[in-house]
Amino acid sequence: VYISMANLIVEAIPDHACLQLGVGTLPNVLGEILCTTDLKDLGIHSEMFCDSMVDLFEAGKITGRYKTTDRGKIAVTFCLGTNKTYEFVDENPIMASHPCDYTNNPNVISSNDNVISINNAIEIDLFCQVSAESSGIRQISGSGGQVDFVEGAWHSRGGKSFLCLTSTYTDKQGQVHSRIVPTLKTGSIITTPRTFVDYVVTEYGKAQMKGQSTWSRAEKLINLAHPDFRDDLVRQAQEMKIWRRTNKIQ
Repeated sequence: VYISMANLIVEAIPDHACLQLGVGTLPNVLGEILCTTDLKDLGIHSEMFCDSMVDLFEAGKITGRYKTTDRGKIAVTFCLGTNKTYEFVDENPIMASHPCDYTNNPNVISSNDNVISINNAIEIDLFCQVSAESSGIRQISGSGGQVDFVEGAWHSRGGKSFLCLTSTYTDKQGQVHSRIVPTLKTGSIITTPRTFVDYVVTEYGKAQMKGQSTWSRAEKLINLAHPDFRDDLVRQAQEMKIWRRTNKIQ
């Protein structure tokens, strides 16, 4: 699943891109795949520094040569990984450690060209509202810098942001649920507003949401949902009057 999602993102990354990776399995899988590509002269401007970034540097993919800010350096706020990552950053002059009011400043982020921002989501509804921190009132994570980098990537020349989620999850009782839902659960925190969302990625594809109408977003998201849930999502979208039979799902 994560390999499929990572491959969908990799095909959208150009040479000289400036990367931001969020927390989770996907960033590390993405880093492994990027190491095998022909991409060159990538940069890093990210709140978090993780294992996959070490791999990318050691594979010769990271030079920071084309960054506008902290050129030639890896700009981060904190590090989260294994011992190899902590050993890499220890007294390493290539690292530029900044407070988050710098790394997460959308104006600073967007001053770099081709910013590629990659973050995870817990649920997304058919209006394209994204929760990346709670399921209903159950707190799972924090807001982090997701919105900052989504906005920064949008204003970056050539930039793109990707909000990624597996199409389903299995609860403790073994029941499978869709992560793409008609509406977010009552009490769910909206991490990224629908108007900010650029690309959404599941194992079934990626789709750009920016600038789309409400019914178009619903259609695209239903296409990204697990096939077992699509008919029910269409039915519920019809009941909410944000999808109609004349809208053809590709």
